[in-house]
Amino acid sequence: MATYEGSLEAPKRHPIDWKNPDFYNEAELFSELDRVFDICHGCHRCVNLCTAFPRLFDLIDEGTSGELDGVKKEKLWEVVDRCYLCDMCFMTKCPYVPPHPWNVDFPHLMLRAKAVKYKKGKTNFRDKLLSSTDLMGKLASIPVVVQAVNSAINTPATRKLMDSMLGVHAERKLPEYAIKRFRPNAKTDKSFIVKNGNSSPGKVAIYSTCYVNYNEPDIGHDLLKILKYNEIPSRLIENEACCGMPKFELGDLEAVEKLKNVNILHLAKLAKEGYAILTSVPSCALMYKKELPLIFPDDEDVKAVAKAMFDPFEYLMLRNRDGLLKTDFKQSLGNVSYHIPCHLRVQNIGQKTKQMLQMIPGTTVNVVERCSGHDGTWGVKSEYFSDSMKIGKPVFKQMAAPDPDYISSDCAIAGRHIYQGIGKNKAQKLHPLTLIRIAYGLD
Repeated sequence: MATYEGSLEAPKRHPIDWKNPDFYNEAELFSELDRVFDICHGCHRCVNLCTAFPRLFDLIDEGTSGELDGVKKEKLWEVVDRCYLCDMCFMTKCPYVPPHPWNVDFPHLMLRAKAVKYKKGKTNFRDKLLSSTDLMGKLASIPVVVQAVNSAINTPATRKLMDSMLGVHAERKLPEYAIKRFRPNAKTDKSFIVKNGNSSPGKVAIYSTCYVNYNEPDIGHDLLKILKYNEIPSRLIENEACCGMPKFELGDLEAVEKLKNVNILHLAKLAKEGYAILTSVPSCALMYKKELPLIFPDDEDVKAVAKAMFDPFEYLMLRNRDGLLKTDFKQSLGNVSYHIPCHLRVQNIGQKTKQMLQMIPGTTVNVVERCSGHDGTWGVKSEYFSDSMKIGKPVFKQMAAPDPDYISSDCAIAGRHIYQGIGKNKAQKLHPLTLIRIAYGLD
């Protein structure tokens, strides 16, 4: 089949050849940046997605020739630093992605550039710290320490100091750390009979994630309550570390490998035992489903985990297809403004959260399918805070328009960002899993 602009063929991603020494060759990197950026300059279809593309086009306009050759090479890092690997350009806009012969994968080229930058020791302390989510969570959630940390992130004077010294914007609303972590307090239930469906395994293992474990454990508890109500036996992963997405976005691929080696050992065992592995943070699910298989294409355990990994609503709707999901919702939710995060969209599973919310009687769901502009840590940084709010502005407007009772996103950080962007309003910000727990009438 011929490949051409506008081809109906599905986008295809190639394995990331990060073990090859040439991957870190800066001259070869800039040669590829020139090739791809020149294609982007002739297209402009991604100009409204983020600030990476507008910055590239501005640099060209401000250059000496009006073309890419008039831009100083060191200036191109400004484009790289503005990409937060949402994958929306690859998935929704670019007509030149593989299998097109031009072979444009902008996000993975930016990943390569970030990896080169990290390898050269040019990544700053703040970015390394923010990407160490597991370490920060363990330290910040120590008893007594947690109260001090939460007080600090809510004190204007401390936040101004963090802005000036660390580069964390003083106006960004940060998530507090939980007094009680999720994993030590999770109430799993293995007592139910395993009922496998045609589409869904009948037993579940929970990969809690750093965010749920340290910041919003109620999301994890609500997921367990939903599973229990549906008589699905559950357990936690025996031992878990960060999924590696923050280090991946930093370009520290060696750290990603170390984290993979910790996690895959336990996850693969459960996958081979027939468990569905659920994680309630879209970025973590994406890491296991898509990115790790591209980084470690020959690792059979990674492939097994990718096959067993589910977004919670993906899994629940499969149970519904199998006739094994309870739909006796007892409480309506009224008007819900629901945001689909980028890292859920690129999993290509459809709008499963929306579908389940719409099953609740007396509930109207306003769906917003657009990048909120926050990313994991990008929107926290002082130099990008205003850009993140600008990117999110259309989302804030669309989410607020129907005067909702609830504001919700599968990405808890995006939900927090949207809630801040909307400003004063009557709506509650709750995760979709919490909304389902409320609709079931569970305490």
